[in-house]
Amino acid sequence: MEDIRKNEYPYVALVNWSEYEAYKKYFDMGIDMDMYSETGDMTKIQVNYDSLTGCFAIPDRRDIMGSSHIFSFAIDEKGIVFINDDGIALGIIEWIYRNKKWKFPCLERFIYDFLEGIVYEDLHMLLNMGKKLDKLEDIVLDGEVDDILEQLADMRGQILELRSHYGELISVGQELEENENHFFQTANLRYFRLFTERVERFQGIINSLRDQTMQIRDLYHSKLEEKQNKKMALLTAITMIFTPLTFITSWFGMNFKYMHELDTPWGYPLVVGICLAIAAACFIIFKKKKWF
Repeated sequence: MEDIRKNEYPYVALVNWSEYEAYKKYFDMGIDMDMYSETGDMTKIQVNYDSLTGCFAIPDRRDIMGSSHIFSFAIDEKGIVFINDDGIALGIIEWIYRNKKWKFPCLERFIYDFLEGIVYEDLHMLLNMGKKLDKLEDIVLDGEVDDILEQLADMRGQILELRSHYGELISVGQELEENENHFFQTANLRYFRLFTERVERFQGIINSLRDQTMQIRDLYHSKLEEKQNKKMALLTAITMIFTPLTFITSWFGMNFKYMHELDTPWGYPLVVGICLAIAAACFIIFKKKKWF
């Protein structure tokens, strides 16, 4: 807090909510952060008269459909403060400390690296999602459609969650680049543009994955319908084979007194032979026509 009061360099502060309530007068941003408590469900940024305030809602990359990591932030020309209780913001800052070296340190570069830390491993994750969808597509093409729909629905849910997340990050990057309050140096606004373009590429990939899930779903329904049609064709063929046999048995089942065939010694074996011949002929014809 002593360094912040000196105002010699732009600062990065990380506090929890109780610490922020105790020390918020030292930040001198003149804002009410209660509206950005960690109960939100989306990443957003708001331009105030003398600050930028907002929150991040970051999906857990190990469980995208689970609870998001949510924390708030405030920015002015003097620095940036994160208000976070679960340690996710600290993890990103430590990642920056370990992996980034700056020739010209500045607040804009730190914000860029922090935003990059949010999506650092996303390209690898998206490529793995694409490979998983390719495997699901191969399984469907092989005709193994059982339990595929549940896996596909789970993948689609993850894709939609990430699609929404990337859209929110793009809005944050664009708002920062707008620099309405003139907190940032004009020459450094390129950092925010670079981040926005990177996330737009991710969103392009996620849109392609979304289209692929829809194609696999349509392919699944097509294969399922094809499978059902084959079963119906088999049942129809069997019905057609037994239709003439049913007619013959019905005809000779009338048992009229003057049906001469009833008193003929070779009548029964003849009818049996005729039925077998008809069944064999139907089977051969249907087989040639590939009805089953």
